[in-house]
Amino acid sequence: MRKLLLLLTVILVGLLFIARLFYLQVYNKEAYSLYEDNAIRKEYHYPKRGYVYDRNGKLLVANQPSYDVMVIPREVEPLDTLEFCRLLKITKEDFKRIYSKAYHYSPRLPSVFVPQLSKKDYAVLQEKMRKFDGFYIQKRSLRDYQTSIGANVLGDIGEVNRRNIEKDQYYKMGDLIGKQGVELSYEKVLRGVKGIKFIQKDRFNKNIGPYKEGKFDTLPQPGKDITITIDSELQKYGELLMTNKRGGIVAIEPSSGEILTMVTGPSYNPNILVGRERSKNYNKLHFDSIAKPLFDRGLLAQYPPGSPFKVINALIALQEGVVDTKDRVSCRMGYKYGNRKMGCHHHKSPVNMNDGIAQSCNAYFASIYRKIIDKYDDPGDAMNNWAKHAKSFGLGDFLNNDLSVGRPGRIPDGDYYDRAYGDNRWGSTFNISNAIGQGEVEATPIQLANMAAAIGNRGYYYTPHIIKAIENDTIPSKYTTPKQTTIDKRHFEPVIEGMFDVYNKGTATSIRIPGIDICGKTGTAENFVEIDSVKTQLTDHSIFVAFAPKDNPKIAIAVFVENGYWGSRFAGRMASLMIEKYIKGKVTRTDLEDWILTHSLENEYAKPYSGKPFKINGETSFQVVEKVIAPQDKYSNQPNQ
Repeated sequence: MRKLLLLLTVILVGLLFIARLFYLQVYNKEAYSLYEDNAIRKEYHYPKRGYVYDRNGKLLVANQPSYDVMVIPREVEPLDTLEFCRLLKITKEDFKRIYSKAYHYSPRLPSVFVPQLSKKDYAVLQEKMRKFDGFYIQKRSLRDYQTSIGANVLGDIGEVNRRNIEKDQYYKMGDLIGKQGVELSYEKVLRGVKGIKFIQKDRFNKNIGPYKEGKFDTLPQPGKDITITIDSELQKYGELLMTNKRGGIVAIEPSSGEILTMVTGPSYNPNILVGRERSKNYNKLHFDSIAKPLFDRGLLAQYPPGSPFKVINALIALQEGVVDTKDRVSCRMGYKYGNRKMGCHHHKSPVNMNDGIAQSCNAYFASIYRKIIDKYDDPGDAMNNWAKHAKSFGLGDFLNNDLSVGRPGRIPDGDYYDRAYGDNRWGSTFNISNAIGQGEVEATPIQLANMAAAIGNRGYYYTPHIIKAIENDTIPSKYTTPKQTTIDKRHFEPVIEGMFDVYNKGTATSIRIPGIDICGKTGTAENFVEIDSVKTQLTDHSIFVAFAPKDNPKIAIAVFVENGYWGSRFAGRMASLMIEKYIKGKVTRTDLEDWILTHSLENEYAKPYSGKPFKINGETSFQVVEKVIAPQDKYSNQPNQ
């Protein structure tokens, strides 16, 4: 019996071995051995990356040939390193460092040794590659930017890092990936699929030809072309206007949510991040901690929205029924509450809603803001309701768009102030700066442009997006589905009339455009920075939002210019010019254009670093705020709007 049991055990184990061998050799042979077998070399062929076009069909991004020197460390034989380094234009120290990195990654897998050779260098090296075992040349495409503008929109491509490889096994060391802009947002659409050839090697590690006559080789699949929503001519013009200034311009088509332009200042030529100089140029941009050219101010900069936010408070007040458009408020150069005063500029008084918007009266909006909050017994409930209305315009949260970066801004609610002051230990006067878009409210330029689009549409907006079309594909439905605000449609007309009168009789009369009915709102936001651990006031920011025409608007725009004095001085002029350029295709207000192009703000940006006393807003002497300012009196002396 024991002999029989032993025999059966031997037979069973043998059958298991046979079954396992059969599985490995028949069913799993190709998948396992092709990629893991050291006797087979894998040669990847990179696809053509998809082209990028603007909304009018203009080619913005194409491809150009590039040649990478690849290395398989375990196959490297002794070589003349001095000659090799001379051909590659690198030092011997570079050789050791790069080889060590490649060996550490994998001794048997190919790595990029020197990327992006020029055609001239490739021609010289190609003739001598037979002398350097373990090295070979791989052809691929680099980006060829057909424009010098839109670097923040288009983005760039660069080598993958370990995090990219761990996240997506499609990538191998040395592969290229979108790093910013649409190159990052639509990486999987643009990149295509790599092809592969399996090369059989002999026992001397020499190539002897295709494995199984190329039966398992695959061809590269080219990436898809995309059309983006940007108008490249408008983008170019916006970047011209932003020369020697810092800030952001975002314009949206209200009827679709398509982003027409997305300017950040300062910017740079996208071509400097292509080729072997990419790393050096990127580091130069990255370490510029003052101008911050890689910081997309249109998407990432969170600023106090200033007076443009007043129109949101007007709409909320109408929706909540706490004010009538004919209600009048007196303004005596500001609004007093308790022993404090919120300042205002000189204008006629008293004012109703129309005049309050047109003249940007702080007293009017402080008054209606208090009515909104004081309507409820519990200030926390009041703030939550106020925040709900404001957020329905896309403020205070990510817009859930297809852009590679973004910030949520901030719309404070009841919990925010409960944490700051304690439950029910605060009221409307504690955060009255929210009435004029200061205090704790923050927004990005793209959020303000979207807000303007929602107002122009009388209560709805489409999620702002950069993609217009994908080759042989459709864009997601979330970009074609309107989002409703919490404000009834009937309340928008009086507010829009007020914005229209900003140009006709208000704070923007000097920047009107003949033949275009523009609805806008000027804004000024106080500007503080920390210098040597002391809070210091700088020249105010200039803000402007608008849409045009008044009915069935074609463009909604937000312009934010850092240290730009007041709303109509820089931002307003730029917004009017951008609107005219887009709608008419030309500029007739050349006086506005000449003024913008001949006025720089570089001297304003240099003030904090000069070490000398300076003026703010062209008038006030150097001003220091040495104490921590509480939220309720942070902007108690707000300047002109």
